[in-house]
Amino acid sequence: MKLQLLSDLHLETEVFDPQPAPGADLLVLAGDIDATWAGLSRFAGWPVPVIFVPGNHEFDGRDIDEALAGLRDTCARLGFQMLHRDTLVIDAADGRRVRFVGTPRWSDFDVFGASGRERAMRAAGYFMRLMAATQHGQVFDAEAVRREGLACRSWLETSLEMPAQGRWDTTVVITHFAPSLRSADPRYGKQAGTASFCNADDDLLPRADLWLHGHLHCRHDYRVPRPGRAPMRVVCQARGLAGKGEDAGFDPALLVAV
Repeated sequence: MKLQLLSDLHLETEVFDPQPAPGADLLVLAGDIDATWAGLSRFAGWPVPVIFVPGNHEFDGRDIDEALAGLRDTCARLGFQMLHRDTLVIDAADGRRVRFVGTPRWSDFDVFGASGRERAMRAAGYFMRLMAATQHGQVFDAEAVRREGLACRSWLETSLEMPAQGRWDTTVVITHFAPSLRSADPRYGKQAGTASFCNADDDLLPRADLWLHGHLHCRHDYRVPRPGRAPMRVVCQARGLAGKGEDAGFDPALLVAV
């Protein structure tokens, strides 16, 4: 199965015309497609199935829970599948059954350990002010993000522990936030703000065959060894902001095989 992966298109401000990649069997949208949601309509009638995992900007200026329900309705109307702590099994042309495990995986701010959490959460305040979201009538602040992040982590860990028992052959995880500091943006390195982009899910990586993510406005493609098995692969194919040169090297037609 060949996957086209797009994320961080930011169509609310960016000029970009997404096109189907020749040879793709599936399109994965790994979040931050359009903060207004209007750009999601560009993927209606796409020639292959579309899976969408929302990013943080899909919740900008909204109540988190109301936005989640609205996004589900929007995706259903447009004819593609949204994964938010959901799984989906798709039959590949070669007969394998591919399980997709999707969650935004909000940051829990523990990527530098418990000792770095407070500093990381203070740094996150800037991003939360820009996001201007709410939850249960309260500001969706760093504490609320951490609660969501821990819930995502718990769900993800449980899902990856489930035995296949013949129900699937291959597991692909899709998150918006990155699963490892290995995905940190090299422009900024390992600073407190990086915890708002990367989680320490390195222990979960070997339980997947492929992990797709966005959020970092740069590209990554690396492999993680697994004892007795072929290495798993982590890919980020984010476009980012053209005005900052973040789209340099971006290949919207890149195919990721699974």
